[in-house]
Amino acid sequence: MPKYLYVAKEKEGQTVRGEVEAPDKARALVILREKDLLVLKLEESKKSGRSLFSSAKAMEKSKVPLEELVIFARQMATMTGAGVTILESISTLASQGGNQTFKNVLLKVHEAVNTGSSLSEAMERYKSVFSSYFVSMIKAGESSGMLDDVLDRVALHLEKTNTLQKKVKSAMIYPTVVIAMAILVTLVMMIKVVPVFEDMFAGFGAALPGPTQFLINTSDFLQKNLLLMIAGMFVSGVVGKAYVKTSGGRVAVDRIKLRLPIFGPLFTKVAIAKFTRTLGTLVKSGVPILASLDIVAKTSGNVVIEKVVNDVKVSVGEGEGIAGTMEKSGIFPPLVTRMISVGEKSGELEAMLRKIADFYDEQVDVAVDGLTSLIEPLVIAFLGIVIGGIVISMFLPVFKMGTLISL
Repeated sequence: MPKYLYVAKEKEGQTVRGEVEAPDKARALVILREKDLLVLKLEESKKSGRSLFSSAKAMEKSKVPLEELVIFARQMATMTGAGVTILESISTLASQGGNQTFKNVLLKVHEAVNTGSSLSEAMERYKSVFSSYFVSMIKAGESSGMLDDVLDRVALHLEKTNTLQKKVKSAMIYPTVVIAMAILVTLVMMIKVVPVFEDMFAGFGAALPGPTQFLINTSDFLQKNLLLMIAGMFVSGVVGKAYVKTSGGRVAVDRIKLRLPIFGPLFTKVAIAKFTRTLGTLVKSGVPILASLDIVAKTSGNVVIEKVVNDVKVSVGEGEGIAGTMEKSGIFPPLVTRMISVGEKSGELEAMLRKIADFYDEQVDVAVDGLTSLIEPLVIAFLGIVIGGIVISMFLPVFKMGTLISL
């Protein structure tokens, strides 16, 4: 988009110079007049109008921690609520320490707002930083004149989302680390310890017990083929990652996630909590229901849930309710669909969605605690059976030899 350099006078008579971004010169004049400026001179900048857009593209792949967005939204809400202008608020927050990528983005947003763009339009250029949910909420706040209130809701929502993500990560990391350590200990025993016993048993001159021979054969196989197995696992991982990136692969994996014996219920509860909280916040902030459903679908993180939400969007567009389509999907529990149905009929949809989200946040806490409690004895049992089995198999020939000697 072209940029125009201007010289103008403010109401107080002070001469100001600056730059405004607009599709054409006429629109640039309108933007400046809306700012109560008397334009003295206006000409197109010789610099390419693509510079800001290029900056946005350059930062498109950069990621900003969710904690940074939470702090930004909370501080922006406080400052705008106290009467500080948007430009001053952004400038102040950009000057603070923190993530360098986010600081650069804020400086570009400040530049765009200073040249006539709205805050939501400026943020929309940086989709890798500001999600469609974030931008839509800001847009709703601008149109309603309640930007500080909306920013408070955004901050609260992001805090809840961040807490939820940490819970799920902690639930996944703990068993992964423990199981990996168990497998590592078993491999060390099979590759380093068992061969020592094998050399010792070689001089016995008698057939070894079945479990001992099986263990020795397994140890020999691992020693000869371990590198080949690691390479095979690496190739499988690369192929699996490529498959997951395909549309069919994503559907298959996301469907499996929701049906896993132990983790499936946890993933489902997380998805329900995220869906209801996001939709409730958007509806409360005045975002149209169809636009809200579109945003919820894009930010669901699971293509199976996304398809259900898109079906709900189609039904709502045809004049039907939300609860009916959700019930047909078979993913959402009856409790959720019935509460949403009551909310639709009573006009308290946002309140019902918030209650559902709070309930499932608590359910996620319970599920994570239960998962941790369940995995600990399972891992202990695994280590006891495997390592105990190895030790017993190694000492069976010794017991057998002792029996022969006693005879």
